[in-house]
Amino acid sequence: MFGPLNCKAGTSKKNKTGAWRVELRPKYLHQNCIACKLCVTACPEGCIIPGEKNAFEFDAAYCKGCGLCAAICPKKDIAMVKEEEQKSK
Repeated sequence: MFGPLNCKAGTSKKNKTGAWRVELRPKYLHQNCIACKLCVTACPEGCIIPGEKNAFEFDAAYCKGCGLCAAICPKKDIAMVKEEEQKSK
């Protein structure tokens, strides 16, 4: 009935996101954002933070990498990238 789990037991405290976390994170491109806040509404963890001039960022400590924010963005201004790429930029 359920698919395979992508986490190890006991990772809730380490991940700060509950039992699971993937290696993808949203990257806000800040090119076409219209500040509709659909990404804020779609985020199950509430980790999207308004920044300066209607730009949004996310709290990486609590992001699970589910990709709902990128999927719902009407302007496709959010890309899902590997966590290492996000840290280096």
